[in-house]
Amino acid sequence: MFLRWVLVPKMRWMEISQLLTLTIIANGAPVIAQKLLREIASQPLDNGWTLRDARPLFGPAKTLRGFLFGALCPCAFAPLIGVRWTVGLAAGLAAMGGDLISSFVKRRLGLAPSSRATGLDQIPESLLPAIACASSLELGWLDIIAATLIFLCGEIVLSKILFRLHIRARPF
Repeated sequence: MFLRWVLVPKMRWMEISQLLTLTIIANGAPVIAQKLLREIASQPLDNGWTLRDARPLFGPAKTLRGFLFGALCPCAFAPLIGVRWTVGLAAGLAAMGGDLISSFVKRRLGLAPSSRATGLDQIPESLLPAIACASSLELGWLDIIAATLIFLCGEIVLSKILFRLHIRARPF
């Protein structure tokens, strides 16, 4: 029993669920903001800039509105789930940073904006918030891996549900 305790760290399921909630809010907020605000603050974050490969930095789907809502909505919800607003801010900023990294890589690979890239779309958006919030939520390496894998699988399923509810434009 003692050896098992030493080798297998105790999972922090409550903190993992708090992290996942904040990450889901961060990733869903831009979609909701688009539906509610339509063209308000819809300018692309990259302002249409291209790199030497003649492809956009992030693409037109990454907007100021989406970044702000994705970064700030977790701040508002964090106290409601028992964590400090600063943890919500860290999760939101890290999730949006992960989303921008995904978009940057997808543009370099020649993938169209909003195209599907399973794994690339989910891992940075969940791994970076887990790392950013690890200290505040006292998450270990196994918690970070679990949160990332749960988000990866859950986002794929949730995306299909949101598509059927006509909240998402595509089922992925």
